[in-house]
Amino acid sequence: MTKPFSFETFQMILENDNIFSIDETLFYFDDEPEDENMRFLGCIREYDKPYWVGYCDIPGGCDFFTASDLLNAKIFGGKSIKDRWEHVVIEQIGCIGLEDWLVFYADKF
Repeated sequence: MTKPFSFETFQMILENDNIFSIDETLFYFDDEPEDENMRFLGCIREYDKPYWVGYCDIPGGCDFFTASDLLNAKIFGGKSIKDRWEHVVIEQIGCIGLEDWLVFYADKF
Protein backbone atom coordinates (compact mmCIF):
# COMPACT_ATOMS: atom_id res chain seq x y z
CA MET A 1 0.00 0.00 0.00
CA THR A 2 1.33 3.45 -0.84
CA LYS A 3 1.30 6.09 1.85
CA PRO A 4 -2.29 7.17 2.33
CA PHE A 5 -1.31 10.66 3.49
CA SER A 6 1.55 13.13 3.55
CA PHE A 7 3.85 13.80 6.48
CA GLU A 8 1.94 17.03 7.13
CA THR A 9 -1.36 15.16 7.29
CA PHE A 10 0.17 12.58 9.65
CA GLN A 11 1.35 15.38 11.92
CA MET A 12 -2.15 16.94 11.82
CA ILE A 13 -3.65 13.56 12.77
CA LEU A 14 -1.31 13.26 15.75
CA GLU A 15 -2.01 16.83 16.83
CA ASN A 16 -5.76 16.16 16.78
CA ASP A 17 -5.88 13.15 19.06
CA ASN A 18 -9.22 14.50 20.33
CA ILE A 19 -10.66 13.61 16.89
CA PHE A 20 -8.50 10.66 15.81
CA SER A 21 -7.65 7.54 17.79
CA ILE A 22 -3.84 7.47 17.65
CA ASP A 23 -2.53 5.76 20.79
CA GLU A 24 -0.62 2.55 20.09
CA THR A 25 0.26 3.47 16.51
CA LEU A 26 2.53 0.82 14.98
CA PHE A 27 5.01 1.58 12.20
CA TYR A 28 8.34 0.48 10.78
CA PHE A 29 10.99 1.70 8.36
CA ASP A 30 11.11 -0.22 5.07
CA ASP A 31 14.87 0.32 4.77
CA GLU A 32 15.57 -1.78 7.90
CA PRO A 33 14.91 -5.46 8.63
CA GLU A 34 11.22 -5.68 9.58
CA ASP A 35 11.75 -8.27 12.32
CA GLU A 36 13.94 -5.80 14.27
CA ASN A 37 12.03 -2.73 13.37
CA MET A 38 8.52 -2.45 14.83
CA ARG A 39 8.05 0.94 16.48
CA PHE A 40 5.20 2.40 18.49
CA LEU A 41 4.05 5.92 19.19
CA GLY A 42 0.99 7.54 20.66
CA CYS A 43 -0.52 10.19 22.87
CA ILE A 44 -1.88 9.89 26.39
CA ARG A 45 -3.22 13.26 27.53
CA GLU A 46 -3.07 12.41 31.25
CA TYR A 47 0.74 12.83 31.22
CA ASP A 48 2.80 16.06 31.31
CA LYS A 49 4.51 14.97 28.09
CA PRO A 50 1.64 13.19 26.36
CA TYR A 51 3.35 12.13 23.13
CA TRP A 52 5.48 9.03 23.44
CA VAL A 53 7.54 6.71 21.28
CA GLY A 54 9.03 3.29 21.93
CA TYR A 55 11.76 1.24 20.30
CA CYS A 56 13.95 4.16 19.32
CA ASP A 57 17.55 5.22 20.02
CA ILE A 58 16.57 5.99 23.64
CA PRO A 59 16.39 2.82 25.79
CA GLY A 60 12.86 2.51 27.13
CA GLY A 61 11.53 5.11 24.68
CA CYS A 62 10.85 8.77 25.37
CA ASP A 63 8.10 11.35 25.82
CA PHE A 64 7.41 14.73 24.21
CA PHE A 65 5.27 17.79 24.80
CA THR A 66 4.05 18.01 21.19
CA ALA A 67 3.56 15.89 18.10
CA SER A 68 6.03 18.13 16.28
CA ASP A 69 8.67 17.47 18.95
CA LEU A 70 8.14 13.71 18.53
CA LEU A 71 8.19 13.79 14.72
CA ASN A 72 11.32 15.95 14.59
CA ALA A 73 13.33 14.18 17.31
CA LYS A 74 16.44 12.53 15.89
CA ILE A 75 15.88 9.24 17.68
CA PHE A 76 15.78 6.70 14.85
CA GLY A 77 19.35 6.00 13.83
CA GLY A 78 20.10 9.66 14.52
CA LYS A 79 17.28 10.80 12.24
CA SER A 80 13.69 11.85 12.84
CA ILE A 81 10.44 10.42 11.52
CA LYS A 82 10.26 13.54 9.36
CA ASP A 83 13.77 12.85 8.00
CA ARG A 84 12.85 9.22 7.28
CA TRP A 85 9.25 9.75 6.13
CA GLU A 86 9.84 8.17 2.72
CA HIS A 87 10.68 4.91 4.54
CA VAL A 88 7.87 4.98 7.13
CA VAL A 89 5.28 2.22 6.76
CA ILE A 90 2.28 2.55 9.06
CA GLU A 91 0.71 -0.77 10.03
CA GLN A 92 -1.85 0.42 12.59
CA ILE A 93 -3.13 3.67 14.01
CA GLY A 94 -4.80 3.57 17.39
CA CYS A 95 -4.57 -0.25 17.48
CA ILE A 96 -6.64 -0.44 14.27
CA GLY A 97 -5.28 -1.75 10.98
CA LEU A 98 -4.47 1.15 8.67
CA GLU A 99 -7.05 0.27 6.00
CA ASP A 100 -9.88 0.02 8.57
CA TRP A 101 -8.70 3.21 10.30
CA LEU A 102 -8.81 5.06 6.96
CA VAL A 103 -12.37 3.90 6.31
CA PHE A 104 -13.48 4.92 9.81
CA TYR A 105 -11.92 8.40 9.61
CA ALA A 106 -12.24 9.08 5.86
CA ASP A 107 -14.53 12.08 6.38
CA LYS A 108 -12.22 13.71 8.96
CA PHE A 109 -9.38 14.78 6.66
